[in-house]
Order: sequence, then structure tokens, then C-alpha cells
Amino acid sequence: MNRLNDVPPLKVLSATVEARYFNRVRLALVRLGCPLRLQLPALRHLDIVLDRQVWILVDRDLADLPVAAWTEFSASRHTLHVPVPCRLRIYHQHAEQILPTVLSETDARLAERLSAPTGPGRRRKS
Repeated sequence: MNRLNDVPPLKVLSATVEARYFNRVRLALVRLGCPLRLQLPALRHLDIVLDRQVWILVDRDLADLPVAAWTEFSASRHTLHVPVPCRLRIYHQHAEQILPTVLSETDARLAERLSAPTGPGRRRKS
């Protein structure tokens, strides 16, 4: 996470994250542990590192150089269905083009992990 301070972003934008993505990440952090690191198979060498305060898309082939990061999530959240305001830090010139894929892939990987059996005696529903 400190790496974000070492690499200057190309730009910083005000953004929002859809509630379904934000809610699934928060649930996964509670159930699976924090921080979480996920490989994103559809994006080859990119991983996402999820924490309560920041989500960082990194290039694992380039020593985890940040590609993009969602930071400063709104602390005042009163409903679960409204998009969550945040800051989006862009570190790569083409990052904005893949961000929708990053969020949907992250959501899919988390859904898989959350539905997987977690202990002895638990069986997956068919």
C-alpha cells in the first residue's frame, strides 16, 4: 500500500464504485480476511489487492507497479444500493479502458471464493 506514495499518478479523478462491487468486496474482506490479493485471469499479469481503505490494481510482472487505485471511499454511507464515491488514481495511460473488466473480474473471483466450502464437512450446493 505504501507503493502508491512512491509512484506519482498520471491523474486523480473523482469516481464512484457500483454498490454491488463495493458490497461484495466488503463482505469478502470480513469473511476471507484483509487484505486480499486476487489474480484476474482475464487480464493476464494483473492482480488486485483489496483492503478496507484502498483497492490497488497491480502489474505482478513489473514488481507490483500500480496500474490504478481506488482510494478515499466515502465514509458516510447510509444505504447499500447507492454507488460509493471515491478517488480513482490512474498510473497507466490505458488503465481507464480496462477498469470495467477489472471490477467485473474481481466480483466474479470474489463470488467464487465466497461460495467455496470453508471447513470440514461443508459441501458445495449443486
